[in-house]
Order: sequence, then C-alpha cells, then structure tokens
Amino acid sequence: MKRICNAWVEGMIKAPPSKSMMIRAAAAGLLCKGETRIMNPSFCDDARASLHIVDALGGEVKIRDGYIKIVGGEGPQKKTYLDCMESGLCMRMFMPIAALFREETTIEGKGSLLLRPIGEAENAIRRLGGWCRTNRGKLPIKVNGLLRGGNIHLNSSMSSQFLTGLLIALPSCDKDSEIITTGLSSKPYISMTLEILSDFGIVVNHDDDFERFFIAGSQHYRSNHYLVEGDWSGASFFLVAGAIRGRVGIQGLSIRSKQADLRILDVLKLVGAKVTADDNFVFVENNSLKSFEFDATHCPDLFPPLIALACSCQGRSEIHGVERLFFKESNRANVLCDEFKKIGARLAIEDDTMLIDGGPLNGGVVNSHGDHRIAMAAAVAGLVSREGISIQGWRCVSKSYPRFYEDLESIYRCF
Repeated sequence: MKRICNAWVEGMIKAPPSKSMMIRAAAAGLLCKGETRIMNPSFCDDARASLHIVDALGGEVKIRDGYIKIVGGEGPQKKTYLDCMESGLCMRMFMPIAALFREETTIEGKGSLLLRPIGEAENAIRRLGGWCRTNRGKLPIKVNGLLRGGNIHLNSSMSSQFLTGLLIALPSCDKDSEIITTGLSSKPYISMTLEILSDFGIVVNHDDDFERFFIAGSQHYRSNHYLVEGDWSGASFFLVAGAIRGRVGIQGLSIRSKQADLRILDVLKLVGAKVTADDNFVFVENNSLKSFEFDATHCPDLFPPLIALACSCQGRSEIHGVERLFFKESNRANVLCDEFKKIGARLAIEDDTMLIDGGPLNGGVVNSHGDHRIAMAAAVAGLVSREGISIQGWRCVSKSYPRFYEDLESIYRCF
C-alpha cells in the first residue's frame, strides 16, 4: 500500500503529457503516408497500448530520444490482434480505424475494459460498409473492412470516443460521409479531435452544436511534427492539492487548450483559491475555500479531484453529471462514495448529482478498485486527513500518470 500523511505541499512540477492527445496523434500518424514525429510523448499504459496497436495495424513505431517516430503503413498483412489493455479510448477509437483495412482484426483488452459497453459502434461500422462482430456489445470485437463511408445517425450519450474514431477514419474512405449525433457527451473531447485532425491536414465541417458532421472522403493525412501538450486531467489533482494544502506551480499547461479539464480553473477560482495562470504556467495557493456547484457532464474526469476539493470547502458542494461515471475504470460514482465515506467524508448521490459536505477527514484505508483517478484523489485527500490515507492498488496510476507519486513526493513537506 502507498501511504499519504497529513502534509503541506509546496513547489513546482512539470505537467504530464496528455494521454488523450497522444493517442489521437498516434492514430493520425498511422494514417499518414510519411513520417510523423510526436514530441513530449506520453508513456503511460494507455499511450503504450496505442503504440502497440499502431504497430499491429502496419505502422512503424520507433522510440527516439525525446520523441516517437511513426511511419504510416498499408495496414496489417494478416489477421491481427489489438490489445487495448484497459484503455476505453483505444477500444472505441480504433474500431473504425481497423475497419479501414481488409484483414480481420480482433480487438481485446483486460480488467474493467471487458465490462465496458461499446454502444452503437457495431451497427455503425456495418452501416458504413465495414464488418463487425462483438461479444454481446462488449469485448472481444472482430472488425474488418473495407469501410466505405456514408450517412449515419449516432447516439453518443454513452461516450464520445467512438465518434472520435469515426472522425479519424472516415476522411480516408472513398465516399463522403455525414454523421448526425444525438446526446453527445464530453463535447470538448470532440474539439480536441477536430484540432488534431486539422493539424494533420484533415478538414471536417460541422455545426456549432456538434450535432452534424460532414466529412469529405479521399482526404490524405499530412505528416507532422506534433507536440503533445500538458495534461489538464492529471494536473488537476496537483492544482487541487495546492488549493487545499499549500502552494503548487505547474509548467506546461496551455490555457488555450481544448481539453475538457481546463475547467478546473473555473472551479478553483469559484471556491476562492488564489490562482495565477498564463500560457505555460499555472500557480494555485491555499486560501479559505467556500462550497461550489458545478456541472461536470462534459468533463467527468474532474469528479475525483473535485470531491477531494469539496471535502475542504465550507458548506455543501454539488457536482452534476453523475451518470457519466457509470462506465469508467470502475463504477466511479459508487466507488467514490464508498471509499471516501471510509475516510470520514460526508457525501451522497441524489439523481444525477453528487452532494459533498465539507469537513475534516479522519483517514484510513482506501481501495482504488484499479481506477487511477480514484487512487490520485485519495492521495490528495490524504494531505488533509488526520491520520493519513493508505491506498490499496496504488500502482494503477500508471494508466495515465506513471510519475504521479514521484511528482507528489517532490513537493511533499511533512510537518
């Protein structure tokens, strides 16, 4: 177990690379004819899974000093297997991309990914000319092409990740395509996808509400030297740590980012933390904190750090969007409630809202349930707990932020 004791945090760290942008850039590199270089790459578990998938789909992947080189290929030359490990993004995003190639591909994973549904993806691939078979809507998934393109209606209320895969795959199809979406969740993640597509020379037209997308076929990905920006999701835990227990500066975060979790700054300002931000540096300092109300529907990964924050705020905080937590690495809504109650937090779920009453945390033992964000949230909560917090399954942070504990220890100031 990893134990985090009551402590002050003070210092500066570098933001981890964004795994979401890294994985999207790796997929774009696969579809380029020439060489792509990805600078400031992520080597978290999910990012490594994406690189293995790119290699299996015919791309050439070379790890160099400070960057990753990807040379696009012609696709796999025989039946192949894609191991997504526990990455929901890899599972859903690479389904339509694999359907661009003639050879059959089997998509597999492990752990909680075996339980995560794929929604309408199977039927959507078939309607667009590919072939797909799932295990009753879950892994393993068999896919092959050739995806031709066309017009579809897509319910994206469960996840935006499959839509991201379609937006990446369809420009390479022969036919033009139109996607009409309903219930789209996590809209900022689609903004991220569109930004990366533009960086690689792909044009996608859409309306302002992201309800209709038009994708011209027969487009060609342009090789690129792509710089992965800092990850607001991982950094949010340290920004909260600064707000509740010290002073923390983080380098490498863009305040112009399309990332959904940039909105952590809005909440920190709302509760009264001292926040300074420019284009490459964010500084947060502890202050008297008041309760808040926030809708996390489009940024559900902020739930764990926001719960740790709410425990240190005066009064009752409300976080909306709980339904977005049911199909994460764990049933994140229930696990967050159960585990934080163990350490003395007062919180409950009412309909689509998490209610958290601020107050002191006793400490104790928390089980991460293999969920990286719960492990990180527990570590931040440990800083303000009376007895400290011991985290079972603490190594799961490697899924998105392998250096999390090293970075925490670098600013950790025991009393």
